[in-house]
Amino acid sequence: MAKTTSLHCRVVEGKDLPAKDVSGSSDPYCVVKVDNEVVARTATVWKSLNPFWGEEYTLRLPRGFRSLAVYVLDEDTIGQDDVIGKVSLSRRQISAEPRGVDGWLSLAPVDPDEEVQGEIHLELQVPEQGHPRVLRCHLIEARDLAPRDLSGTSDPFARVSCCGHTLETAVIKKTRFPHWDEVLELELAEGEPGEAVLSVEVWDWDIVGKNDFLGRVEFPLDTISTDPAKGWFQLLPFPSTTKDHGGQLGALRLAVRLVEDTVLPPPYYQPLIQLLTEP
Repeated sequence: MAKTTSLHCRVVEGKDLPAKDVSGSSDPYCVVKVDNEVVARTATVWKSLNPFWGEEYTLRLPRGFRSLAVYVLDEDTIGQDDVIGKVSLSRRQISAEPRGVDGWLSLAPVDPDEEVQGEIHLELQVPEQGHPRVLRCHLIEARDLAPRDLSGTSDPFARVSCCGHTLETAVIKKTRFPHWDEVLELELAEGEPGEAVLSVEVWDWDIVGKNDFLGRVEFPLDTISTDPAKGWFQLLPFPSTTKDHGGQLGALRLAVRLVEDTVLPPPYYQPLIQLLTEP
């Protein structure tokens, strides 16, 4: 038995978008992302704060599909395009509506610290014996990190923090797929792990200004002590602190529907095939 998941998404129109150009207008277009991966882009509607796109897409989704996001941007002929806002829908939100989501949705501001993507490959272990006990963190590599530099890449490094101690890997220049293969060891105080948490963060190093956040994962120490963690882990954003702008960024009209089909083994379809092939 096999299951397939499809997402029907129609980007209809926008309204009351903020002006991003000196002319008092904007040149909006939309980018559709599934689990932070770009899957579609609409045409640009020039000089409009109430654009109509009317574009429809049918997307074949991976089994682990989590979320859909539609970003509205203002296209600039010179310099970087301006991000106006976004609409985010989780799989649960879409599935909760039998006929799908259809209507006007307010645009939310885009916080760079929440725009993370990619995964990190880790091996974490706390020996059951030994004094002092040492938390061993093997940071192997990361993949598909968000680009933070104008070159379309980043200069990533990883930071490990636990119980007031922090260590960092080397910086790997100009890549979204860094390979560190470094082992960082943190000495645990007597009585830990308890309720302590290990945090692994990935940052983009900048020679000027502050470093850019690329994502993080957290692990309770007591979990690592009983079951060492090993494998690829999805990078997550910081907890959201974004306030509701009350529709100040405008709204987007979407029609989104999730369709899940189950394909049975061939013998189940044999009676139907015989019926259709009879003279």
